Amino acid sequence: MRNILNQTLTACATACALTFMTGCQSDDHSGKQASAQPAPAVTAPTTTPTAAPAATPPATTSVAPAPAATKGIIRVKAGSTAPFTDSSGNVWQAEQGFDGGDVVERDAGTAIANTKDAGLYLSEHYGMSSLSLTVPNGKYTAKLHFAETFEGVSGAGQRVFTFNVQGQHEFKDFDVFVKAGGSNKAYIETVPVEVTNGKFTITFTSNVENPEINAIELIPQS
Repeated sequence: MRNILNQTLTACATACALTFMTGCQSDDHSGKQASAQPAPAVTAPTTTPTAAPAATPPATTSVAPAPAATKGIIRVKAGSTAPFTDSSGNVWQAEQGFDGGDVVERDAGTAIANTKDAGLYLSEHYGMSSLSLTVPNGKYTAKLHFAETFEGVSGAGQRVFTFNVQGQHEFKDFDVFVKAGGSNKAYIETVPVEVTNGKFTITFTSNVENPEINAIELIPQS
């Protein structure tokens, strides 16, 4: 009887031990299943900042400087109501200083020989008795510009006049057609003068037809 009891207790103890071990293994497996592997970290793509293109500076327009007026030189375009700029960049003032007479402008397409500046000779003052310009005292080279552009003059002797510059130089029986060598040709009369009263003057006297002039230039002598 005692042996049977011992065997029974032993069997129960063994069964309990097996049950305990099986339960432990089952719990350990369940724990491993529940422990999920950590999700791999998601790395955001690295964006390299792109440098903005350098701003292009605005285009600049080179402006060429206006030609400086030559100090002391006086230029007047007879018969003109507006300044005139010649091929060298010199500015000629509109006409001034005439006493009497009238003005005329020729067609812009009129060709004038012996000059680069035909426009200077396409206006004139004619029929005047005198010209007077206020200038500083001193010695000057006066350049008087002429061209025969009147269709009514087609030969020598058809326009003849006398003029006196500053009371110092008289040009008697002056014929523009003869001096220039024909119609529509530029001619420059150069005269040295001295101004002592602040006035540069020319007097004109008609012989045949009216006296005329296209431009006056006064250049101080150095």
